[in-house]
Amino acid sequence: MNKNLPKKNNNKILDTIRHDCAHVLAEAVQTLYPDTQVSIGPTIENGFYYDFARDKPFTEDDLDIIEKKMHEIIKRGEKFEREVWSREKAIKYFLEKKENYKIELIEEIPEEEEITIYKQGVWLDLCRGPHGNTTKDIGDGFKLTKVAGAYWRGDSSKRMLTRIYGTAWQNKKELKNYLIQIEEAEKRDHRKLGKEMDLFHFQEEAPGAVFWHPKGWYLFQSLINYMRNRQEKADYIETNTPDLLDRSLWETSGHWEKFGENMFTTEAKEEKIFAIKPMNCPGAVEIYKQGLKSYRDLPLRMSEFGKVHRYEPSGALHGLMRVRAFTQDDAHIFCTEDQITSESKIVCDLILSIYKDFGFKDVRIKYSDRPEKRVGSDEVWDKSEKALIDAMRATGLEYTNNPGEGAFYGPKLEFILRDAIGRDWQCGTLQVDLNLPGRLGATYIAEDGNKKTPVMLHRALFGSLERFAGILIEHYAGHLPFWLAPLQIIIATITSDSDNYASEIYNKLKEKGLRVEKDLRNEKIGYKIREHSKAKVPVIMILGKKENENKTVSIRRIGIEKNEVFEINEIITKLYKESFSPNN
Repeated sequence: MNKNLPKKNNNKILDTIRHDCAHVLAEAVQTLYPDTQVSIGPTIENGFYYDFARDKPFTEDDLDIIEKKMHEIIKRGEKFEREVWSREKAIKYFLEKKENYKIELIEEIPEEEEITIYKQGVWLDLCRGPHGNTTKDIGDGFKLTKVAGAYWRGDSSKRMLTRIYGTAWQNKKELKNYLIQIEEAEKRDHRKLGKEMDLFHFQEEAPGAVFWHPKGWYLFQSLINYMRNRQEKADYIETNTPDLLDRSLWETSGHWEKFGENMFTTEAKEEKIFAIKPMNCPGAVEIYKQGLKSYRDLPLRMSEFGKVHRYEPSGALHGLMRVRAFTQDDAHIFCTEDQITSESKIVCDLILSIYKDFGFKDVRIKYSDRPEKRVGSDEVWDKSEKALIDAMRATGLEYTNNPGEGAFYGPKLEFILRDAIGRDWQCGTLQVDLNLPGRLGATYIAEDGNKKTPVMLHRALFGSLERFAGILIEHYAGHLPFWLAPLQIIIATITSDSDNYASEIYNKLKEKGLRVEKDLRNEKIGYKIREHSKAKVPVIMILGKKENENKTVSIRRIGIEKNEVFEINEIITKLYKESFSPNN
């Protein structure tokens, strides 16, 4: 499906179209509803939005009318014209228009910067640009999609505005393909499927934290067990570090300065300030420091399934995909500089192998270098970036550059998965860190007998286990592979005459370690099949008079309408073999 969407090299064209659309949207709204103030209207992934201030908020019912007006404006083909205004002229103009939000934006523009205005016919907006030539260049590949509330500047103490979202593409065909993808994504929404499959829920008393139900918890633990098995084979040793650590450690590590606004803190009775860990790395260094280390001990691969907490604005929370409390499949590899290349290659091979086991074969890699907000000298960063680039070249894997998006302590690789409907998900990371071990006093005895600071490779494969579970649910549309499904088999009887036979089969399946339940309710078999199919149970065993007499079972696989009949021992052997993960 994704093959029909535009290539990445068209991003600049699309960004311009979407920016133009935002301006046309604002003009359409103010033409239809002159009492409306405009605020900001940026482009976003796959589209655009504009925030409006109006006494009567817009609703979904208004979108068709606004969209029709946008088409009229586009057909006029008004030229986009750039003008530079004096600060005084701009403030005077927007004062007369009672555009208070624009005045606030102008007042925040530094004195040395130009005040630029973009006109399309008689309508204009404060804007840095760029824009296309005329409104006609937008074409008809756009659609308004939804409305939402949004506080001005994201501040809940300020006025609630109405945000109108839209999507825009180069033509109608691209738009149609995108809307099909969105429709499919809605069917696959993990929040909807999580409810149908009885996996988890959220509630207001714990924003951004998951309430795992038994089946969901089994899925979660299956991911951990799988990863634990893979890591043991790759010579990792598993550790665990405290959730609550004194402020002083976070100050020394640099997290307090660079990440403090995203940390949850608490003040204990002894008046010390503690932080709930947003990352596992400082704790890993503290374990490494226990006991003298030699170059012969390196590389030392330490893993941790660590629960972390990070503040995310409530408006950004999104099911399992964006939470405040999550578990990372973290690992920290302590090594020498000479081992960076070989260890990075091992990590990359492991990551790609694991993704393949879960059905992800289309994986891309991004290289991110130093961000504006960082710790460490430029000299150290030069060395870290060169080491990671050299490692990537040694692996032979292709990658793209993502400038300025590294971690605050070192450059990183990001592993991007493409799912069944063409969406990209950033999951695994590999980061080279020549800063944190030194800040926290980690050393080893080198071959020459001197103390040296080890290199620290930060590595996550799933990233967030909660998020990866959500990605899996959507990728498979809830039809998880048999080995991963929390509930693998339902035994459904047609009449009560088969209850004893159902119990006999149930016991045999349980003995094999298969996850099975019985449905002996006095309900029609069609009802039972529909209910369990909706819950995405991979195998439904149907037992009636015929199956009881012949000692067979009728098998209904999810997504397959036709039933298959098996002798009981044959199907048990078959399902037992299917129950193992690809790595076993």
